[in-house]
Amino acid sequence: MFTGIVEEVGTIQAIRKGVKSSSLTIQGELIFDDVKLGDSVAVNGVCLTVAAFSKNTFTADVMHETLNRSSIGMLKAGSHVNLERAMPANGRFGGHIVTGHIDGTGIITKIEKDDNAILYTIKTESKVMKYIVEKGSVAIDGISLTIAAVTPESFMVSIIPHTSKSTILSEKSVGDTVNLENDVIGKYVEKLMGYEQDANPGNNKSNINREFLTKFGY
Repeated sequence: MFTGIVEEVGTIQAIRKGVKSSSLTIQGELIFDDVKLGDSVAVNGVCLTVAAFSKNTFTADVMHETLNRSSIGMLKAGSHVNLERAMPANGRFGGHIVTGHIDGTGIITKIEKDDNAILYTIKTESKVMKYIVEKGSVAIDGISLTIAAVTPESFMVSIIPHTSKSTILSEKSVGDTVNLENDVIGKYVEKLMGYEQDANPGNNKSNINREFLTKFGY
């Protein structure tokens, strides 16, 4: 599990491509003080497993499913990536629950300044948008962010200067693709509501419905 608080920006050192998979070698600095084989590292929000490592690089294998669901396949040698190690049991929970399993990708359609903040508007498909709620959480390339506004096809986030300087968002342009992970709590709530309705098709006594959950930020 991750929190969406990026620890550092790393660099893709090498990519070895297979028929439907690839292997990434990533260079960094801060995350290597306790790295071990089998550790999980979020790379642009994608949970990857350390298969080999040296003093300041690690290698991870990327399977076909991950390449299909994320923007990892668009990376090149020299690309910068957001890096976060899995959250330790005694760590601070500064963001929100991030699993590292991407729900889909989005396209940046607008970038605009708002005093000291930068507003990013991102368009994505309906299967991702249905879990996007104003003032809720979303992980964009592994960055825990609060949703500022929502339309039927897009949403907007506001980036403070620290986040811009500490992540790869400052390098993004209109038209770029980003990885998106919805808040997992909303997905579990939807699933449980579905089970309740299946088990009690005639039971309409509960006050907990989609409007109630949306009102309170779920």
